[in-house]
Amino acid sequence: MNKKMRPYVLAETNWKNVRNEEYTLAILPWGATEAHNFHLPYATDNILAEGVAIESARKAWKEKAKTLVLPTIPFGVNTGQMDVKFCINMNPTTQYAVLKDVVQVLDGHKLNKLVILNAHGGNNFKQMIRELSVEFPNVFVCAVNWWQSVNPKPYFDEPGDHAGELETATVMHLAPDLVLPLEEAGDGAAKNYKIGGLKEGWATAQREWTKVTKDTGVGNPKAATAEKGAAFFDATTSMISEFLVELHVTDLNDFYE
Repeated sequence: MNKKMRPYVLAETNWKNVRNEEYTLAILPWGATEAHNFHLPYATDNILAEGVAIESARKAWKEKAKTLVLPTIPFGVNTGQMDVKFCINMNPTTQYAVLKDVVQVLDGHKLNKLVILNAHGGNNFKQMIRELSVEFPNVFVCAVNWWQSVNPKPYFDEPGDHAGELETATVMHLAPDLVLPLEEAGDGAAKNYKIGGLKEGWATAQREWTKVTKDTGVGNPKAATAEKGAAFFDATTSMISEFLVELHVTDLNDFYE
């Protein structure tokens, strides 16, 4: 096999290998295409989703877990950013249609475990998973928000919400050539709701992004370093790979204790 070809990455492998490989679970990286302050690329969430998925799969593969990383879905829910130039919105109903088609293919080939590896806060797959469980009862589907798999506070001064220190540091690690010098970044200052329930988080609503932030960021990126990003990336991919290994060996007919 070509040394550069990773058998756990569908986009890189081929039919010669795939036809004889017994994969046990698929990973679907899901990101977004949106502005990330002044200094990060529009593909930030896609870089993070794919990078985390592939590294987690690599670690799981070493533990004999037959994972398969599917191509990244590059568009997410950006309904609050429609007035930000070239933020590409994919409505939840469209996401469900895409997800359903993917699951239909997996079901047809008896690959009955799917992990959605999410890297965009605007994506929420919980209700879609509920609906899929009725349409495809033989396929177990779950979603992982990669940045929540490990507590970020020990790794960062101020993790931030969007294009802040956490995302900036991790993209510095994965794709440093796509990150502008931090002196060119905005400070990520953002307004909050005036209403208590919305401010405290027990009520939810759609944020109007350009009324919340001037630079499209929410969180100060200035303390980000590639070293911080590398440490957090390693910790999260190790945690997620452990999850993948557990899922690999678990019988769906004996799933509860």
